[in-house]
Amino acid sequence: MPIYCLIRFWEKSPLEKCCFLQHITLFITWRYWKINMKNSLLRYGRILLVLLVGLVIPGFMMGQVTEETPQDTSSRKINIDAADFFDYLREEGKMIQKLTGNVELSQDSVFMYCDTAIIENEVDVFALGNIIIQQGDSITIFSDSLIYSAETKIADLMGNVILQTGERQLFTTHLQYDLNTKTATYVEGAVLTNGQTQLRSTLGYYYVEEDLIYFKDSVEVVDTNFVLRADTLIFNTETKIVNYAGPTLITMDSSRIYCESGFYETEDNIAEFRENAQYFGPERRARADTIAYDGRVKMYELKGHAQMENDNEFARAIRIIYEEPVDKLSLLGDAEFRDSTRNITAHSIFYDGKNETYSTRGRSLIVDEGRILEALQVDYDQESGLGIATGEVVWRDTVEQLTIVCDTAAYKKESSFLRAVGGKQGRPYLINVLEGDSLFMAADTLLSYEEVQDSGDSIRLLLAYKDVRVYKSNLQALCDSMAYSSTDSIFHFYGDPIMWSDTSQFVADTLDMQLANDQIDKIFMRDNALIINSPDELFFNQIKGKDIRVDFVDGEIHKMYVEGNAETVYYARDELDAYIGVNKTQCSEMVLTFGSNQVERIKFITSPQSKLEPMGKANHEGLKLKGFSWEQEVRPKSIEDLFGDKPVRKRVVTPVPASDVPGQATRNPQGPGTGKDGKPTDKKPSGKQPRSKN
Repeated sequence: MPIYCLIRFWEKSPLEKCCFLQHITLFITWRYWKINMKNSLLRYGRILLVLLVGLVIPGFMMGQVTEETPQDTSSRKINIDAADFFDYLREEGKMIQKLTGNVELSQDSVFMYCDTAIIENEVDVFALGNIIIQQGDSITIFSDSLIYSAETKIADLMGNVILQTGERQLFTTHLQYDLNTKTATYVEGAVLTNGQTQLRSTLGYYYVEEDLIYFKDSVEVVDTNFVLRADTLIFNTETKIVNYAGPTLITMDSSRIYCESGFYETEDNIAEFRENAQYFGPERRARADTIAYDGRVKMYELKGHAQMENDNEFARAIRIIYEEPVDKLSLLGDAEFRDSTRNITAHSIFYDGKNETYSTRGRSLIVDEGRILEALQVDYDQESGLGIATGEVVWRDTVEQLTIVCDTAAYKKESSFLRAVGGKQGRPYLINVLEGDSLFMAADTLLSYEEVQDSGDSIRLLLAYKDVRVYKSNLQALCDSMAYSSTDSIFHFYGDPIMWSDTSQFVADTLDMQLANDQIDKIFMRDNALIINSPDELFFNQIKGKDIRVDFVDGEIHKMYVEGNAETVYYARDELDAYIGVNKTQCSEMVLTFGSNQVERIKFITSPQSKLEPMGKANHEGLKLKGFSWEQEVRPKSIEDLFGDKPVRKRVVTPVPASDVPGQATRNPQGPGTGKDGKPTDKKPSGKQPRSKN
């Protein structure tokens, strides 16, 4: 019989032989898929030989299909709608149907098209060539080969596989598709195109009904706005939103973002990056708990433990908004910004990197090369170097141990210029540490700045004008204006100045107070100088002259040098501290030596004239020297007295502008009792030198 079949085969025409061989090839391929690796090629060859002799040749004799086979309407079976050739055979109780040429199959609403197909028991399909599966109106699958089960409705597609839903196309070499759930699975890599977005991965699950695709391993998304690489990704094909998990790197122009979860709305070009989120841009680097991105304006929002930096600057806050094109930073909540020279902390900081300006809101602290500024708001322009601080302003110079408190301050970094106005009851005030104690000074306006000398050294200048008041535990003063220079550490008081120390009052047209080692060293009284001292405010010791210099040792008066029309009224007391008389002396100059804040010795120089009177015979009111005015009512007795209404003085003197202080060109700059070398001198007296009782 086999020999007979072979003889009949050779008697066929070439076309019939070709069709026969095509059937044999299809059948071998189908059987290979069926038995997989269970049978060896040798056994497969024996099966093929049996089929050739016993089944294939007789079946082939039926020729071309002449009428359509009745379809089975059961949803668990495959319907044959059309084919150019149709054969069948039986093997081990199974019915095998072989279709070739323009094959059309269907099951419910699913239609399949191919060049060749083998159907087993009307359930299992193996197809080759130009495979097309059409499910409904929206799902089309193309492939080179197909294995399909009508019972499970699961299709395995191989070769050049394309799954098309609307404008979306999924390309792969092997795809398993579940027609029940409309779910596609691939494990050998695939590429999805969705408009201008292309996605690829090694593994994937496409839930067509839910418009969701899960990508896994070596995931890459290429869009016109970004390139994304991730470990795991979910893509909604309808909303075009990408959700990613695991290590993810997004590249946008020259910027990169790393995160481990988040989403990207490709349609609107907005995204959120979470878990270990990090940003790497051309100008800055950043990290936060979450980074939100708006690609329409290229703006980043960092939320939670946010920080941003470059090689020279560092910023942190609870939330940071970064506008990349204009290099603007908004630091919101517990904000800090620092660079090579300054450190800024505030509730909020707004920084313009291109224009180099910044603003702060909330309680702000700026530390800049030894200077500290606190305020509720600061606005600063780097180009002009000018800044404005407002609201409870506190400015400190740690080098000079100087503090200024005000409501509004304008400052310039280059010259360390500061102009302070407003504050407590409308007045700014400064604090300077002297002798381990604080000196407080208030005025309508305070100015502080630096000047560079010809030598290259810089000096600090401090000006106060209009209603200047000074309070220190052992020193108080009032004047119209004040100037201080760090060159000689002298405070110059102008405009009807008056000063108090312990039980003494100092009055002159101009008062100068010199510091040494942060202690009061000298007081210079120029023009109409008058010192009044009274331990009990009953009787008043007085020293008057054109100019007076007072020397201090350890914060206490040590010597006084009186020069020009010197006068003194001194009340002498006995060992029991009882008054015994009053001595009035006039001379050209005098030198007084003190101990324990009391006069120990007086040296009268050049024609002294003295008169000693008993207490009972003296005209005490008449002994008050010209210009006498005991001003204890206006003396500041606490810091609070530096504020409020201006004190009304009894003695009215027209204020002398600092620029018009007379005698500066000819007067000894070191004050009376001082040589040109600055050292004290004692002139020989030309008259009697009476000693005080004490």
